[in-house]
Amino acid sequence: MNRWLQKWIVRFGLESRPRLRRFLIGTIGFSIVLIGLVMIVLPGPAFIILPLGLAILASEFAWARRVWRRGQILVLRVRRKPVSRAAAETR
Repeated sequence: MNRWLQKWIVRFGLESRPRLRRFLIGTIGFSIVLIGLVMIVLPGPAFIILPLGLAILASEFAWARRVWRRGQILVLRVRRKPVSRAAAETR
């Protein structure tokens, strides 16, 4: 995703305007995150939209990178979680 973002930054000439770039990426990222939050209540693929918005924000903001990494760690822990014997016996 980083190469894709770099291509668009160069295409629109935003490499020479870091404040404008940060504002635009922040606005787009927060908008997508808000749409994802609304989709939690309303029908829609919130579990796809929220990480997408957070990934966009993580390309520009350090706090979003930390949240993104913590989310990745959480997903890895959940995937590697062993099934308890009691849960396996009830199947």
